[in-house]
Amino acid sequence: MKRLAGLLLLALCAPAFAASPVGSWRTIDDKTGKERSMVRIVERGGMLYGSVVSILDPADAAKTCDKCEDDRKGKPSLGLEVIRDMKPDGDRWADGTVLDPETGSIYHGTIRLEPDGQHLVLRGYIGIPLFGRSQTWLRAEP
Repeated sequence: MKRLAGLLLLALCAPAFAASPVGSWRTIDDKTGKERSMVRIVERGGMLYGSVVSILDPADAAKTCDKCEDDRKGKPSLGLEVIRDMKPDGDRWADGTVLDPETGSIYHGTIRLEPDGQHLVLRGYIGIPLFGRSQTWLRAEP
């Protein structure tokens, strides 16, 4: 009976989990189309933050953010916080920042989930969202 109750609770909560970007996401390289790393997004104080938790290429895993100009300067790529301060804004999260660890550039950012809950669209931009670029990340299996 307890097991059935647990399964029912999980079934009822599953749509809520799918509607949130909290969790692990596989990042895809823009140029090669191959998986590059895994970013874990967490919620703290009502805002979203994302950190690199694994990097597929060992050479990239050994890099540091030497081009960063804030508190992340010189920090290892592995563990680097690349998403900060994303706030809920309707059906997306906005008003946060996105770090490009390769260039050290920090952009305004938004996060939006596709309706399937398995694809996350991260947009980084300067000034207004029109002047930016988007990446689609894939939800990692739990």
